[in-house]
Amino acid sequence: MCELKVLQIVLVLLLTLFSSAYGKFILEGSAVYDPNSYMILTNTTKHSYGRAINNKSISFKNQSFNVNFLFGIVSEHKQQASHGMAFLFSHTRSLPGASSNQYLGLFNETNDGKSSNNVIAIELDIHKDEEFGDIDDNHVGININGLRSVVSASAGYYDDKDGKFRNLSLISGKVMRLSMVYSHTDMQLNVSLCPAEFIVPPKRPLLSLNRDLSHYFSKETYLGFTASTGSDRALHYMLIVQPFTGAEYPPMEFGKVPTLPPYPKKASDRIRTILAVCLTLAVFAAFITSGIGSVFYLRHKKVIEVLEEWEIQYGPHRFAYKELSNATKGFKEKQLLGKGGFGQVYRGTLPGSDTEIAVKRTSHDSRQGMSEFLAEITTIGRLRHPNLVKLLGYCRHKENLYLVYDFMPNGSLDKYINRNENQERLTWEQRFKIIKDVASALLHLHQEWVQVIIHRDIKPANVLIDQDMNARLGDFGLAKLHDQGFDPQTSRVAGTFGYIAPEFLRTGRATTSTDVYAFGMVMLEVVCGRRLIERRAAENEEVLVDWILELWEDGRIFDATEESIRQEQNKGEIELVLKLGVLCSHQSETIRPDMSAIMRILNGVVQLPENLFDVVRDEILKGRSEKSLEVLLDMNSFATLTFTNSFVSHGR
Repeated sequence: MCELKVLQIVLVLLLTLFSSAYGKFILEGSAVYDPNSYMILTNTTKHSYGRAINNKSISFKNQSFNVNFLFGIVSEHKQQASHGMAFLFSHTRSLPGASSNQYLGLFNETNDGKSSNNVIAIELDIHKDEEFGDIDDNHVGININGLRSVVSASAGYYDDKDGKFRNLSLISGKVMRLSMVYSHTDMQLNVSLCPAEFIVPPKRPLLSLNRDLSHYFSKETYLGFTASTGSDRALHYMLIVQPFTGAEYPPMEFGKVPTLPPYPKKASDRIRTILAVCLTLAVFAAFITSGIGSVFYLRHKKVIEVLEEWEIQYGPHRFAYKELSNATKGFKEKQLLGKGGFGQVYRGTLPGSDTEIAVKRTSHDSRQGMSEFLAEITTIGRLRHPNLVKLLGYCRHKENLYLVYDFMPNGSLDKYINRNENQERLTWEQRFKIIKDVASALLHLHQEWVQVIIHRDIKPANVLIDQDMNARLGDFGLAKLHDQGFDPQTSRVAGTFGYIAPEFLRTGRATTSTDVYAFGMVMLEVVCGRRLIERRAAENEEVLVDWILELWEDGRIFDATEESIRQEQNKGEIELVLKLGVLCSHQSETIRPDMSAIMRILNGVVQLPENLFDVVRDEILKGRSEKSLEVLLDMNSFATLTFTNSFVSHGR
């Protein structure tokens, strides 16, 4: 007891010395001082963050320095936690718009990676995020202006005795020491991690970065700490921080290493322990209740067996039902964003943060049931691309399944096509950007990821628009995966009428080319600002594709565009997209280009052939035409395009 009191006095003295020389720490978010003079950056709230940044700047400009501090992370669960903490150097005390979860209270989705941030951070990351290229869920990284580490290594240290690497668990609950030494002369930053018992850090650093960092340090550089939680909770402790001048590791001797308290148990946990003891005395009653439980198990056996394996693989992105219920205000009607055969989508805000989410709720027995639920998680759950809607997590409760996404404030592309009088019109620049964004997403799915992903439901309703009018492809409930180089298997026909390729209807075999067909239809809708079929239109204008072909043949294809963009200066660009849309939605699978060719055309790298209409018309009039394919392949201007291999023709 006496030793603990002495230690508290030492901690207070050290923090007092630091405050007098460098100012005091200003706490933000969930950060607090506890009675033992520790600084606790996070509390027991999920999806929150806390920061502590000193109010006086320190000049590190053109000089060597080293910083030592003691920290500890106590996790709610022994084997996993989220998300971690970071030590930072910043030009300013203010870090506006910072988010919790994987952004560690440092940045957000919009400003992550921007050079204007002027922030160097040493992250202590306890959650593996694929979007930032994390190596594992227990590592140290040096980050500059973003969450993607410049260099990183698994947490541990090199033993001075034998040179062997010793692993350290960042969520062990033990106090550790992190040392950062920058030599201005050598332009090298060394970072070492070791147990707090080490008076001097290991000779061999854990991380080294050879780079001139002087331009990142101004005459007013602020030191600080930040931490965040996600679906799993953890307490992030800061004990001591000592900045020094000079490029040497100073000793850090302050007495006995403190023991951090365990993660606080809920009152319900203590009650559960008492109940467990009582239940052991009621063995007979347990047999009776087990019979009832067996009936319940058999009723839900399908769900349990299907979910058990992937939950281990795709955790810990599982939300508690109560958390989603609070976020959506009990799934009230006023929070409803939309509904359909798949279920309902609600708008919400995660408790303890300003993070807005969209929650899709569906039942096991709906059209989008368990298989679609799993398809969505096993595809988009592992994908990270700026033009794909980000899946934040999932939940299952009673008969309902829930998927949680980033909220897209501008809704779906569908509302801009089938708009009312009050809906704003998109400029051509916005339309062209949306088309290229969707093309980029499909290119990633078809050719850039480790497996081929066929979306099978490309349509305006599944293209969502974020706050910056960027398009993101979503709703992977019908997606199919297969390995690169292997043909997809036949499956039931699924999708939306009007966007389903003819060969898919005939054979039941979805390919990347069937996605291209649907994308072609979407391109035409975006340019023309109308549906594929308009019953109220004139007879020759009722079917959009047929009408465009008729206008193209008469040399008036530009007349198909929405009236609001006919005055745009980019007439050639608009006509290009119209023609490319017709080509992509062609009845013949072999005529459609693949997504890499489409991107080259949209980016102006490859030009469409001048006699493209003749080829398109011949295919429509004659059906299958090997000659047409040969004509395309012989054109020098079109020679770099690649085509899908299979072929099924049809009539419109």
